[in-house]
Amino acid sequence: MTSTCPAGHTSTSDDYCDVCGMPIGAGGDGAAGDGGGLSGPGTPPPPTDLPTQAPAGQVCPHCETPNVVDALFCEACGYDFTTGTMPRTAPLTPPEGLNPPDVGTPPAAAPPDPALSPADSATPPAATGGSSALGQAGGAVSGDGAANVSADLDFRWVAEVWIDPAWYEVQESPEALPSAGLPAIVPLRNRSVLIGRKSRSRNISPDIDCEPDTGTSRRQAQLTTDGTRWWVEDLESSNGTFVAAASEPLPEVPITVGVKRELNPDDRIYLGAWTRIVIREATEDELSTLG
Repeated sequence: MTSTCPAGHTSTSDDYCDVCGMPIGAGGDGAAGDGGGLSGPGTPPPPTDLPTQAPAGQVCPHCETPNVVDALFCEACGYDFTTGTMPRTAPLTPPEGLNPPDVGTPPAAAPPDPALSPADSATPPAATGGSSALGQAGGAVSGDGAANVSADLDFRWVAEVWIDPAWYEVQESPEALPSAGLPAIVPLRNRSVLIGRKSRSRNISPDIDCEPDTGTSRRQAQLTTDGTRWWVEDLESSNGTFVAAASEPLPEVPITVGVKRELNPDDRIYLGAWTRIVIREATEDELSTLG
């Protein structure tokens, strides 16, 4: 004789379901002569070690997707409910005709931008023009290899570069004094003029080259003009730049570094071991011969 438990299982036992363990007398058909399936006062309580009723469904522990109670694998991710094995992830395969990226190869360098000018390169431009001995013009180059881009100046000014024995005497230089003679005349054609000594390694070609006076720095001083007046500025030279009038004693205190000092018509610029520079207007002969 068979019975049906409240969960709907068919059981050969008439007291407890032999599938889920529920009391058959709690509901269902029950056995014949059991009074409609209701347990009487003398019915013993169900055993406490019977298995718990199986849930109506099961949730995948991997992706939390609800599945039917008797599912062997999760219908969403393939989790194996029997063995507890996580779903196997298939390796990613690149599309046909494409190779996987080579992580060991650095990206190719970008081609040079044709819009960039040569001045953007790391190689400094070559100095233009040449500079000869004491006081000769060094071309239109001023500073550390940078072209003298200051405005052109109508030629009417010159620089006289002298060898001054009196200045040499007070400097106590170990260098031998060259023979003093007539000054070198340097035409001034720009509104900004560099005074110093030529350096091939640093690409410096001053407008007023003071070689061979090694007491003069490569970038000694800068002359600037508004076309009528002139100023001199020391560029952190090693031995300083000095200014004094022709009627005054030799100067002992250099001008302030980085501050422009206006030159009076009779002022003289002293620098290095023996160099003296005078800025003046060109004569008629100089205008015709040097212009």
